[in-house]
Amino acid sequence: MTIVDDVQAVGSLKARQGVMVRPEVSGRIARLGFVDGQPVRQGQLLVQLDDTLQRAQLEQAKAQASIARTNLQRSRELLAQNFVSQSAVDQNAAALQVGEAQVALAEAQLARMRVLAPFNGTAGLRTVDLGDYVKDGADIVKIEDLSALEVEFALPERYVARTRPGLPMELTLDALPGSSFKGQVVAINSQVDANGRSLMVRARVQNPGTQLRPGMFARPRVIFAKREGAVAVPEEALVPLGARQFLFKVVDGPDGRKVAQRQEARIGLRVPGKVEILDGVKPGDEVVTAGQARLMRGDSTPVRVIDLAQAGGRGASAAGGAGRRGGAASQGAPSGSASVAASGRAAAGPAATQP
Repeated sequence: MTIVDDVQAVGSLKARQGVMVRPEVSGRIARLGFVDGQPVRQGQLLVQLDDTLQRAQLEQAKAQASIARTNLQRSRELLAQNFVSQSAVDQNAAALQVGEAQVALAEAQLARMRVLAPFNGTAGLRTVDLGDYVKDGADIVKIEDLSALEVEFALPERYVARTRPGLPMELTLDALPGSSFKGQVVAINSQVDANGRSLMVRARVQNPGTQLRPGMFARPRVIFAKREGAVAVPEEALVPLGARQFLFKVVDGPDGRKVAQRQEARIGLRVPGKVEILDGVKPGDEVVTAGQARLMRGDSTPVRVIDLAQAGGRGASAAGGAGRRGGAASQGAPSGSASVAASGRAAAGPAATQP
C-alpha cells in the first residue's frame, strides 16, 4: 500500500492580502467608485471626497508660483542691465521655490481626497453611503485578494526539525465535503510558543473560482514523505514484548504442514488499522491476527488455515467458536472470507491473513 507520512492540524483561512480602506482626511463622500462584493483593480478610485476647497487652494498656489516665476525672469533681465542687484534676483528665486512648494503641498492635499485600491482584490460590504461625512481613519470597505488564501496552524514542537518551507500541503474544509485543495508551506515562525510548545506554520493554497473565503474553518495536512509499495499488516497481528514487536507468520514446515513462526518486526508508520513493516515480512506472507497467545509456547507450532469463504457453514461455525475461545476471523481479509489458523481444533485457534 501507499504510506503517507503526514501530520494534520486545524486552522482558519485568511486572505493573502487584506486591508480595511480608510480615508486620511475628513470630508463628505462625493462619489463611490466600486460595487459591493465586486472585483477592484489596483489604483481604481474607491471613494472621492468633496475636494472643492482643495482645488481652489491648488489654483491659488499655482497663481502665486506663476507670479514668482515672472518676477524672477524680470529681475534677471534687469540684472543684466545693472538696474538691480544680485540680492534682488536671489530673493525672487527663493520666492519661486516657496511658490512651487505651495503648489506641491496643494496637490498632495488634493490627492488625499481620493481613496484608491492598493492592489487587485475583491471589495466587501461598504459601511458608508454617498453623501456621508466621514472622519479620518473611519472604516469604509475591506479589500481582500482572493486569488490565493493562507492558513495558519500550530504543529507540535517534535515536528520542528522536519517542517520547512516548500512542503506540500492538502487542505480540506467541513463546509466543502469531498473537496481537497493542494498548497504548500510558505513560512515558519522563528520561535516555538513556550505556552503550548507548538510551532506556528503558514501555508498557501490557490483559490480557483474563489470557492474559498477568508475565515472558513480548515483542516490542513502537511505531507513530509510518501512511500509507494510499503508492506503493511493489520495492527492486531503485532504482539508487543517489552520494547520489541513480534508477529507470527504461517509457513510450510519440514513435513509440508503449516506451522507458525515467530518473527521480530521492525515497524514504521501507523495508519488506521494498519502498521508498516520495515523488516520481517514480505508481500504475500500469511500472518496470524488473533489467538497468538496459544502460539507463544514455542516456535513451529502446527496450525491449520481455514478459508471461511470455502468452508461454508462449518467455517462460519469454526469462526464463531474462535470468537468464544480466543480466536477470531481477521478483519484484514477480503469481504466475505477470512483465514483462521488453529493449533489442533479450528474453533480455538488464531486467525491468519496476508499483508
